Amino acid sequence: MRIVIAPDSYKESLTAMEVANAIEKGITEIIPSAQCIKVPMADGGEGTVQAIIDATHGEINETKVRDPLGRSVTALWGISGDKTTAIIEMAAASGIHLVSEEERNPLLTSSYGTGELIKAALDKGVKHIILGIGGSATNDAGCGMLQALGGRLLNREGNSILPGGSAISELSDIDLTAMDPRLEEVTLDVACDVDNPLCGPEGASAVFGPQKGATPEMISRLDDNLRHFSDVVKRTTGADILNIPGSGAAGGLGGCLVGLCGATLKAGVDIIIEAVSLEKAMDGADLVITGEGRIDSQSIHGKTPVGVAKAAKKYHLPVIGIAGALSYDSDVVRQYGIDAVFSVVPRAVSLEQALKDADSNVQMCARNIAALISLGTVVR
Repeated sequence: MRIVIAPDSYKESLTAMEVANAIEKGITEIIPSAQCIKVPMADGGEGTVQAIIDATHGEINETKVRDPLGRSVTALWGISGDKTTAIIEMAAASGIHLVSEEERNPLLTSSYGTGELIKAALDKGVKHIILGIGGSATNDAGCGMLQALGGRLLNREGNSILPGGSAISELSDIDLTAMDPRLEEVTLDVACDVDNPLCGPEGASAVFGPQKGATPEMISRLDDNLRHFSDVVKRTTGADILNIPGSGAAGGLGGCLVGLCGATLKAGVDIIIEAVSLEKAMDGADLVITGEGRIDSQSIHGKTPVGVAKAAKKYHLPVIGIAGALSYDSDVVRQYGIDAVFSVVPRAVSLEQALKDADSNVQMCARNIAALISLGTVVR
C-alpha cells in the first residue's frame, strides 16, 4: 500500500515534516508494510520555507537585513536541495511581527529588507525565486524593495525618496537602469492568496492598513499615494497595475512585483505543489493524507488540504484530512475533494495541553485511520 502524506504545519506546535512523521508512525504501527511518501506542505504563508527545505532536502540561510523600520535583523530563507530555487518569506524581513504595536505606522515602514533577501538569493546563483508575501508591516508599494535592488525612486529634485508609505506622494520618476540585471534571468513566482486591487475600498490601504497601524486619516493618504504610484509606474513602463487582482497584497508589493519585476502572482499552495513535486509522488498511490491545524470553511480558500485534495483527484485518489481542530462547518471540504476529516484531539483539553500533546495525538489518530484501512473501509 502506497500512502502520500502531505500535511501543512500545525501552527505553534509541529512543522509540516513533524506532522508527516507522526502520521507515518501511526500508520506503520498498524500496517508495517505501508509505503509512506512524506511531502511536507505549506500554502505560501508561515512555514513555506521549512516545508520546501524539508521536502527537497535543502538548506536554511541567514542574512542580515533591515527590518520595516530600518533596524538590523537576521532573516532566514531557504535554498532547495538542487540549489536552483530560493524560498523567501517576506515576513522574515518586513513582517508585522518585527514591529511592536506601538511602533506600527505604515507611513514609515519599508519593504527594503525584502529586497535585500532577494539580492542575497541572486548572489547564490538561483534561477527561480518563490516569494511568499503574507504578514507584511508595510504599505509602501514595494518601493523599499526596489531601492534595495538598485532601483532609483526620485522626487522632482532628482533625490531619492525616503522610506515608507508617506514618501510615495513625492515620487516623480522611477529609474530602473541600475536595477540588478540578474532579476531578468530568474523566474519570480509570488505566493499570493488575496485578490485585492491596489486602491479603493477593497484595496491595500483600506483592507490591510488598520492591522498595520493605519488610522482612517492615514488610510486616505496611503490610498492616494498608491494610486499615485500606479500612475508613475504606468508612465514609466506602460504597465497598468491599478486593478490587477492581488496588486494590493502586502501593501501594494504585489502590484510592484508584477509591474516592475516581471513576477507572476499565483495561489501559494499551487506554487508549493509544483516546488515539492507532489503530483509525481501521487502517481501510483492508493491514498492521500493531508491536514492542518484547523479545518473549517476557510480551508476552501487557498489552504493546503484542499489544494492537496484537488491534486489528488486528478489521480482519483481518496483523501483524508487530519486536523488539530474541526469547526462545525468543516464538512464543506467534502465538496472540494476531502473525503473524510478527523480531529486529533481525543478529549476536552486546554489549548496549551493540545499543543503539547500534538505529536502523540496525531500518531493516535493515524493509528485509528490505519485500523479502518486494514478493515478495508477506506481504500478500494
